[in-house]
Amino acid sequence: MAVDVTSEIVIDRPRPLVAAYAADPSNAPEWYVNITSVEWLSPPPARVGSRMTFVAWFLFRWLTYTYEVVDLVPGERMVMRTADGPFPMETTYTWEELGPDRTRMTLRNRGEPGGFAGLFGPMHAGAVRRANRKDLAVLKRLLESR
Repeated sequence: MAVDVTSEIVIDRPRPLVAAYAADPSNAPEWYVNITSVEWLSPPPARVGSRMTFVAWFLFRWLTYTYEVVDLVPGERMVMRTADGPFPMETTYTWEELGPDRTRMTLRNRGEPGGFAGLFGPMHAGAVRRANRKDLAVLKRLLESR
């Protein structure tokens, strides 16, 4: 069963600041609740073709997966796809300016969990939705407190 989850939040900070922070995979362990580490496989900063390995605790198990940046428009959009991992997944960030100090950030995860995870598609989608909401709330708190 396919997973396609979109979450968004308004952050009271300028779009360039929000986008620069969120689009830097090195920052992921600070605001993604489940991600514990990121290892760059290509030199930072992120650009189309960049690859990095993430380690996360999700649905009661450790996951290690490699993402590749497939689309990047600085300050507007970043799309990453799994190049290696437990199931194909695509993550898209978009940033929309709502005012000089207000940004709408949208986080979309879509993919086709296979194997054991595929048996629990609706549960998986719900877990992704809950995690995304928590992650965006942490991101908002981090950026608005600076």
